[in-house]
This record gives sequence, structure tokens and C-alpha cells, in this order.
Amino acid sequence: MSALSSHSTGISSNHLSEETPVSASVASRFDTIDLLRGLSILGVMLLHVRNWLSTGKVEPGGSLPPWLRYDLFNQGGNGVSAFFAISGFLITFISIRRFGALETLRVSTFYRIRFARIAPLLLLLLLILGVLHWTGSPAFHIKPEQGSLAGALFAALTFQLNWYEAVHGFLPPAWTVLWSLSVEEMFYLFFPVVCVALLRQRWSRPLFFLVLGGLIVFGPFARTPWYSPNDLWLYQSYLGNLDNIALGCLFGLLTAHLDRQGLFVRARWPLLCQILGAALILFIVNWIWPKTFLGWPMKRALGRSGTDVTILGLGVCLIMLGSVLRRKRGSRWTAPLRWLGRYSYEIYLSHVFVVIAVISLFLTVRRGPLIAWVMASVLLSAALGCLLSRFFSEPANRLLRGAPVPAQLPENR
Repeated sequence: MSALSSHSTGISSNHLSEETPVSASVASRFDTIDLLRGLSILGVMLLHVRNWLSTGKVEPGGSLPPWLRYDLFNQGGNGVSAFFAISGFLITFISIRRFGALETLRVSTFYRIRFARIAPLLLLLLLILGVLHWTGSPAFHIKPEQGSLAGALFAALTFQLNWYEAVHGFLPPAWTVLWSLSVEEMFYLFFPVVCVALLRQRWSRPLFFLVLGGLIVFGPFARTPWYSPNDLWLYQSYLGNLDNIALGCLFGLLTAHLDRQGLFVRARWPLLCQILGAALILFIVNWIWPKTFLGWPMKRALGRSGTDVTILGLGVCLIMLGSVLRRKRGSRWTAPLRWLGRYSYEIYLSHVFVVIAVISLFLTVRRGPLIAWVMASVLLSAALGCLLSRFFSEPANRLLRGAPVPAQLPENR
């Protein structure tokens, strides 16, 4: 991921370049977006815990009701899809605040900021994975039928690891998380150029919205068997995942336009947007929602048509729009999840190492309550992500940008 993306798993609302004047509101955090990212990265971690437990034929949450077990351990894919929408929203909203407008975006500055944020931890991860491959570590060694170390490194560095896996099959888990980063960064290679080329002239502006709209419309089709017989490519393709990034970009534009005057802080409809967005997300992710409506297999039809992911992205975007316009701070009850969200990029890239170590130990000793091992995987992954952010990726980020950054405001991604 970015997305785990990230995931974000976009450009942050902080860590600003010194030469770029921005308004004070750019340097604030968006608590609700951090909450969304925290929930997303938690879903990714729990899915990978479940997957690694399955290698030892252990099913987590076996005593839980089926709906709760599904909601806890089957949301990793939805988390990555949410990261894509969040990333598109932030990249657009913050770029407008940083550069004044997308048409005045400075391409070289955009790339420099993006490189400073993404590259240090990515390069460190690839170095570690290369060493583990050469040592023959079973969980990290790339088998000949999976490809080669040189091929995987080249694919990761050129943002085509998703395509590489579609051709060769899944790489070891710590490599596979990079597929979403390939999708996201390929989008951002073209995003600033398209903004400058199409938005500076009045006659070409409709083409910008046509491009984003086309990605949104084509996205669901690219997730169906009619697009490709390759199941792995259907899940990890560019076109099958760029629609939520494009949707986030459009909502970022709309939010920036509405937020300029601050007229909607006390309005009621932004709250209604958040409620509608939450309902859409719950409809997609929750196992207990009715699967038929008037005899029509609704959820199955949405899944087979690929539109379920788009609906999820729409829900995420509605929540972000409403929360930014309302400018509400998060409550203390959501603080742990918001903390996770702040370090979602670092957690996303590094958590597989912790999950493999902790769950492999459990499968060896088979002692203690399973829930304790699951919680240990999550908490240690979060701690590792926080340490990586504070002592590696953020210092490297500041160094590469050449600008001091408040330590208390970790990067939005």
C-alpha cells in the first residue's frame, strides 16, 4: 500500500518547503483522516496476521460470531482501497494550499517533496529484503519460480511490482505490500504534469476532469473478469485501483473550493455527508448487512461488477469532505487509532516483519491465548512504525527537503 498505500497510506499538510508561502491551515492535522488511516492500517495488519496464522492451519477468532470474525480479519483489501482515496484527497487538497492552485503547481517541487517522503524508507526496506534474500531466509527468499531479486528490485524502484507479480505470481509477503505503492506512485508521476498541462488554459480544463472521470468510470470494469483473466492482475492493476485516487482528487478539489471562506463550519450538511459516508463504508465492509434487496443479490452484484470498491471510496471521500469543512478535532476515544494513522506509511511497509516473527513464534510454541499474540503483532508493528518515522524517515525527509519541520506533526500521507 501505500496502501496502504497511505496510505495512504499524498503530500502532507505539514513538512512544508521554506520557499513556498502557505496559509496557517495547511500546517494543521486532519484528525478524522488520521482516524480513517488508523482503521485502514489496522485492517491490513489483522488480515496479514490471519494469513500468516493460516500457514499453521490456525483460524483467529474461531470463538467469535462469524460476522465479527469477518469484520476484524477480512478488511485488508478495503483498507488499501481507503488509502487510495485518502491519498488522492490529500495530494490535491494540500497541493492547492501549498501552491495556491493546481495550475500553479511547481512540478520539480512536487517531485522533490514526494521523493523525500517516499524514497528513504522504501530504499531501506529494499536493502533489508535484499540481504534477507541472500541469506536464504525462508519467509523472504524469492524462489526461482517467483522471479529474481534483480527483477523484483527493478520492479519496485520503477513502480511496477504489481505488474511483476501478475506475471510471476506472489512474491514473499514483505515484497507484496509494495504493489499498492507502485499503483500510487505511478499516478503521481503523471499527476503534476497533467495538472499544469491541462489546467492553465481555460479550453483544456474540461480535459482534466474528463481524465479523472474516465479513471473513475473505468475502474470498476478493470476489476471484472471481462478486463483480464488474470485474477492477481484484477486485484493489483493500475486501472483497477486508480479510480479511488481520482475520486479522492475530485473531492480534494471540491473541499478546497468550499473551505476557502470557512462558511460551512457550522452548517449541517457536512455532518450529513459524514453520516452518509460512514453508512456507505459500513454497507461494504460489514458482513451482517443484507445480501439481497427485494430478491436481488445486491452485494454479490456490486462485488462482481467491481463497484463495491468505488462505493467504499465514495464513502471515505464524503467523510473527509465533511470533516475538513467542519474542522472538528478528534475525541480522546479515537486517539489510539489516530496515532496509528499518523504512522501508517511506516507501519504499512514494516509490519510484515513483525507479523512473521511473532506469529511464527506462536506457531512454534503454541502457548498462551491467541488474542494476546494477535495484539502483540499489532502493538509491536505500531511501535516499529513509530520508531522508523521518528528516527529515520522523518529526519531523512527533512534533510532531503532542506526545511525544518515541527517534530510534533508527522507527515500526512
